[in-house]
Amino acid sequence: MSETLDSMKQFVAYAGLLRGDEKGEAQVFCDRLFQAFGHKGYKEAGATLEYRIKRKGDPTKFVDLLWQDHVLIEMKKRGSKLALHYKQALDYWVHSAPHRPRYVVLCNFDSFWIYDFENQVDQPVDLVRIEDLPKRFTALNFLFPDSPKPIFGNDLVAVTRKTAEKIGDIFKSLVKRTEAKEKAQRFVLQCVVALFAEDIDLLPAGLVNRLITDCVEGKRSTYDMLGGLFKQMNSVAPATAGLYKDVRYFNGGLYGTVDPCELSEYELYRLSEAAKEDWSKVNPAIFGSLFQSSMDEKERHKKGAHFTSEADIMRVVDPTIVRPFIDRIEQANTLKELVQIRNDLTQFHVLDPACGSGNFLYVSFRELVRAEMVLLTKARAQFGRRDVEREFKSTTLISPKQFFGIDRDPFGVELAKVTLMLAKKLAIDEAVEMREAEQLEMLELTGAEALPLDNLDSNFFCEDALFIAWPKADAIIGNPPFQSKNKMQEEFGRSYVAKLHDTYPEVPGLADYCVYWFRRAHDHLADGHRAGLVGTNTIRQNYSREGSLDYIAAHSGTITEAVSSQVWSGDAVVHVSIVNWIKGLQEGKKRLLI
Repeated sequence: MSETLDSMKQFVAYAGLLRGDEKGEAQVFCDRLFQAFGHKGYKEAGATLEYRIKRKGDPTKFVDLLWQDHVLIEMKKRGSKLALHYKQALDYWVHSAPHRPRYVVLCNFDSFWIYDFENQVDQPVDLVRIEDLPKRFTALNFLFPDSPKPIFGNDLVAVTRKTAEKIGDIFKSLVKRTEAKEKAQRFVLQCVVALFAEDIDLLPAGLVNRLITDCVEGKRSTYDMLGGLFKQMNSVAPATAGLYKDVRYFNGGLYGTVDPCELSEYELYRLSEAAKEDWSKVNPAIFGSLFQSSMDEKERHKKGAHFTSEADIMRVVDPTIVRPFIDRIEQANTLKELVQIRNDLTQFHVLDPACGSGNFLYVSFRELVRAEMVLLTKARAQFGRRDVEREFKSTTLISPKQFFGIDRDPFGVELAKVTLMLAKKLAIDEAVEMREAEQLEMLELTGAEALPLDNLDSNFFCEDALFIAWPKADAIIGNPPFQSKNKMQEEFGRSYVAKLHDTYPEVPGLADYCVYWFRRAHDHLADGHRAGLVGTNTIRQNYSREGSLDYIAAHSGTITEAVSSQVWSGDAVVHVSIVNWIKGLQEGKKRLLI
């Protein structure tokens, strides 16, 4: 250990001598970094400098360092804002296949931003200043020759899973002791929003924790304390005194019906443990594990419902929704063009016809807000302040009302609404931070009031998507249920399968269940609109291919990007394909990831 500490201190001292020149010093920096972690150098470890990434139709890109199956390191000059280079790092990582490493590191000679894109796309799993390396080197453990498990300080996936498990236990316990399922679902979701709200400054600091502590100590009843809080959260008239003073009005959707539960000792203990978590670090993009934990294994299998990692969500959202807008923004040469793109952003509608807990929609919401910020940053950089202020007048955030979902599970639908409600507050916070960083303060941020929460009852439908009319959408995304053709009748029943075949007679009877979503999505798209869906990898073969990919290609569809086959990141033991397409022609490059 002392030898390792000495090596780290020597590296820190060496790094301090460098000017931080990306072109002239990145290679010696990387070589000395590998020496600090016990290698003779990067080359002896098997890493490659200036690793070439060649994509058809694109100029060759060069990654500063790639150590296959371990880490990709991208260097930037000293003083660079690493957050601005996140998209580049993600793109390099995606296209480094078949030698894609587990970890990605962005470095500006002063700090390491460490990413684990397989689990946490949105934020680094850790930020380590180089001067702190002697006491924080364990976050980079994967650089050692024996690659011990790294210890991260910002692993939001671990926090989210742990927190979701505690809340899921409460729900299952309530149902087990014969509490009505709908009542238990509503009460648990009301608790979830209250816990989030307390830690993202929508409720008075410490209020929910204080109420729960009083209940644990036997001073109060959860029926009275939490029931009273939820009623006040649904009241337009503020409390002028007492426990609920300064509690603001949330809305008449989630809190429109308040029917509290009296929690058992075990349930109250699990709630108190969940309340101790930092809910500002709970990632709504993967909070679907709560949705999954609320169903037993048999029910999940029957519905074909499975958790989707954020990395896989991005493989749909990025090519189908984000990249087309970013390409338009980059190609725009006039302020008038940027104004039109921004109008299109604020009118863009997204549908997930198998929405589950809303994870795909949450990520889409977040990424569209970021695209709007990219657009405004370009406008501010290239055009005069007065012109930008005149044309844009204000920064109108993307609205949750632009997103629609369908699912057969009532709990999933309610959880999806909650996920989108929370997305607005988090998007506001991010937009405010970016406005300040990019000097966009002259634009008023309209729609920046997080409360009351949007009532999304008219945006989400608890129905079987294969048998109802779909709302209009510019993009259709999602992860339809996994169910093989051989299991459909066993799981769904003979009458359901007969209804399916009667409704979709053109789909081969031996096609997998997900094929019907591909068929329905393509038929629903207007010309020029896009879709991206995850399917079992059988869609590449025989009857399933005939009913999905062949049908899309034969009916004016162009597949723009696809993952041929990959092991699913969730709990399902299955290989999947990911397909993104446009209804119409698209010239230029297409991408197939093996």
